[in-house]
Amino acid sequence: MKAVFFISSESYSKCKNAVYDDDLLSKQSINFRESKALGMKKEGYYLEIDGSEDSIAHAKKVLGDMAEEADKKERKEVLNKIEEQENSAAQGFGKIFG
Repeated sequence: MKAVFFISSESYSKCKNAVYDDDLLSKQSINFRESKALGMKKEGYYLEIDGSEDSIAHAKKVLGDMAEEADKKERKEVLNKIEEQENSAAQGFGKIFG
């Protein structure tokens, strides 16, 4: 299960520390991306967490009002852009090492 949260620039460091310092969350697949690097208009960062339903529910509690869970449309857009970037990077590595 994947969840996407938007984090303001002001809350980024605090959120990042909270996620990596938490025993459960730090064991999940965690991906922070700057929103502008994804081509999004908002100023701040996105956090993608890929983990169990329990870990996503826990993330919501840990992040509290420091982050806002993306709605369905924004979540899909962010996940698609992350996937595009990862596929592009993988193709680049394939050309280098292929």
